[in-house]
Amino acid sequence: MKLTVVGGGSSYTPELLDGLFSRLDVIPVSEVWLMDRNRERVGDNAAFAQRMAARHGNPFTVHATADLEEAVADARYVITQIRVGQMQARIEDEKLGLRYGIIGQETTGVGGFACALRTIPRILDIARAMETLCPDAFLINFTNPAGINTEAVIRHSRIRTVGLCNVPIGMIMEVVKHFGGAVEDIELDYVGLNHLSWVRGFKKAGQDITRAVLAKFIEHAREEWEHEGTRNNMILAMQSLGMFCNYYLQYFYSTETVLETLRSKEKTRGEEVLEIEQRLFEKYRDPQLAEKPEELGKRGGAHYSTAAFHLIDAIENDRRSRQIVCCRNNGAIPTFDDDVSVEVPAEIGRDGALAVPQAAPEPPIRGLMQVVKAYETMTVEAAVTGDREAAFQAMLLNPLMPRHAGKCRALLDELLAINKPHLMGTFFQ
Repeated sequence: MKLTVVGGGSSYTPELLDGLFSRLDVIPVSEVWLMDRNRERVGDNAAFAQRMAARHGNPFTVHATADLEEAVADARYVITQIRVGQMQARIEDEKLGLRYGIIGQETTGVGGFACALRTIPRILDIARAMETLCPDAFLINFTNPAGINTEAVIRHSRIRTVGLCNVPIGMIMEVVKHFGGAVEDIELDYVGLNHLSWVRGFKKAGQDITRAVLAKFIEHAREEWEHEGTRNNMILAMQSLGMFCNYYLQYFYSTETVLETLRSKEKTRGEEVLEIEQRLFEKYRDPQLAEKPEELGKRGGAHYSTAAFHLIDAIENDRRSRQIVCCRNNGAIPTFDDDVSVEVPAEIGRDGALAVPQAAPEPPIRGLMQVVKAYETMTVEAAVTGDREAAFQAMLLNPLMPRHAGKCRALLDELLAINKPHLMGTFFQ
């Protein structure tokens, strides 16, 4: 079986492959192909991966390439973890947001918007190559913004796709940590979009433990949110809703305090990550290193490989297990279109992910979901067509953009100019 990682030059790659070795009995991978246009980084990762494989008895071969068609030909699974424009583009997004007095985080607001415009055409290039060279394969997307990229493939490709984020599995692991049991024992009443989700209930082995879990998570809120104002606002929201809130909801429920925190830092998160990655690749190039370094934990993405191979195992072996993924709504969340991407529990089997029908989102969360989903759908349209007016209309919808049409227009003009090397030419006609 051939497994391909597009974006194989990412610093996440050793984390991903590390999780594969313990699952080869159920995921019989014989070839791993790492594809990246950055030949130096993909070469470093491939050499490191070969040392990791040798340490485990060489269960599969490792190949590096800069050629997309060579990478995906005859693959069974294609995992995407690309970053168009590299880390510098993320840093530009973050600083652009701060210049306009808004949050520039890489998956929400102007940062997520710019990232989506750059990324969707490349994700669709991968999907089209797969349609020709491995039409029965699955595209497993980790690339941010994961939900929007998943929707682009759902709407514009025949390839079967599932979007993944490490946040849901991270929540489950935290429940196991505090309340015991196995991952399979924990059930979440989880509803929303990628990085815009709520957990309405928690069960352990069929028993409702929602109140206890919520109390424990609120107790540990200090570890999640360093700014007192942000922490207090998130606690207020969770107590009122009676739901656990995805970490990323801080950008909507405590916008001013989060912005204050970002402004107070000497470096953006992208600049911090760039320094971490430089240190990681120094280690990856060490010919004596044959297992992932501890420093990789500072990069983020905890449980990344767990989520990836839990999903692939369920597809490959038709497990019919429930996992929380980004997938086609298909009526699962009432009041949302069938062909949009949502993040909900889904049944995972040989045909991919089938969203499990959900209770309708309550008005206090449905309104924000509807607005952000409309923004995401308009963003996909803008990225696919290169339509500047569609992009502007998407910005008008997003609550994290300037609440001023003229400023949105100026912001869009600057964003497009900065990202011109990575965008469709029709944006500039």
